[in-house]
Amino acid sequence: MAQIAAAPRVTQERIPAQIELGITPDEVRMPDLAPLPAGKRVGFELGWDYAHHGVTPPVEHLFSTSPLRQGWQAGQATFGRRTLKARSHTLLWLQLRTHAWTRGRHFETLLLTPNYLQQLDTDWCPITRHALDQRSVDRVRDDAGYAAGNLAVMSPAANRAKANHGWAEASEIARSLATGPFTEIAGLGSQAWQRIAVLCSFVTELPHEQAALIPLHVLPPNRLRLFNPIQALQALVTRQLATPGWSQRLARIEALLPTDALRADFNRFVLALVPRVLQRQGLVKPQEIRWALEDAWADALVQKRWARFALHMTAAQAEAVLHKAVAKKLCPMRVQQHAHATEGWALP
Repeated sequence: MAQIAAAPRVTQERIPAQIELGITPDEVRMPDLAPLPAGKRVGFELGWDYAHHGVTPPVEHLFSTSPLRQGWQAGQATFGRRTLKARSHTLLWLQLRTHAWTRGRHFETLLLTPNYLQQLDTDWCPITRHALDQRSVDRVRDDAGYAAGNLAVMSPAANRAKANHGWAEASEIARSLATGPFTEIAGLGSQAWQRIAVLCSFVTELPHEQAALIPLHVLPPNRLRLFNPIQALQALVTRQLATPGWSQRLARIEALLPTDALRADFNRFVLALVPRVLQRQGLVKPQEIRWALEDAWADALVQKRWARFALHMTAAQAEAVLHKAVAKKLCPMRVQQHAHATEGWALP
């Protein structure tokens, strides 16, 4: 089954460092590290990349036997002053790798690059909806490593509260807060925990019947992979209302549905969703429009009509509609489909 990841329409190709610097491959060849144990090899490669970008590693890793220091010194001897410019997302990339290495977490380096991290950036926390003066990169699925499709940017407070909670645990916390007597757990209220639960559900393989009943209290962050086709369709349909021409696109999506009964159910759902969004006309800021779309899913009628429509579909049908919508360019964002979505995630 293919998994879906929302991505920006334009991406910048990563240019090999050898081309950027005019250095021949022989000059930047990393020493043969085959004899090193895996953990030390990763540390050495990390130190090498610190040197390649002209960045001094954290002082706690500069003791004499540290493989990170050894890689850094080897890189310094190789590159000298011919280093790459370390931009903010390059520094974040190095910090995340160091954090993962020191805690024994897997970090996938083929796709998870500084350019990829830049595509995750946002000015607002998707959980608390507060402006971000500090940013924290969270592994949405805690039992997986740092890998493309498993990361989201949020506030440090939201990251700490989420901790290692998954879909089921976060859902239970949200339910308990909604019924009282407490109003907050780990500094977050019921609505924030609902967003955490939905965020975690995106990267959790759920039965279709369960995924179909989850309200879209938070839209998927950029580049997150959605494992459940019905949620991917839910996000695609909801996002239509964020840009002009949504009525025509929704009509074309409706035409892709395989039966008259599904088309009727879809139309009823749209008639419930649209007024809840349009009642907040006049919004122009992208983040305010995003929140209006998410808030519309708090309405009981919207949830009821979506559940009726979604439960009359199968996961295969939902995925087929997604394929057709992508082919007909009915997506307001770029969609990538991954046949092996968890490759590089280092799952148990």
